Amino acid sequence: MDTSFVRRPRQSWSRALAKTLCYRLLMVAITIVVAWAIVGDVSEAASIGLVANVVKTGTYYGYERLWDRVAWGLESA
Repeated sequence: MDTSFVRRPRQSWSRALAKTLCYRLLMVAITIVVAWAIVGDVSEAASIGLVANVVKTGTYYGYERLWDRVAWGLESA
């Protein structure tokens, strides 16, 4: 039986969530600035930045939690 996905997470869900939210806030700001430079409208840029990053936040959180359960490439403590 392959046990590479059975290992307990190394970080709590709250830590992973805090990291996710802080990272995504930074990404929202960057996306809004880039969108503003392209479309020239702050309101449209904010909409683009918020919608894109809500989707990406959920995706990143799930991705981070999945990788935290993969033992491949980690050395034993």
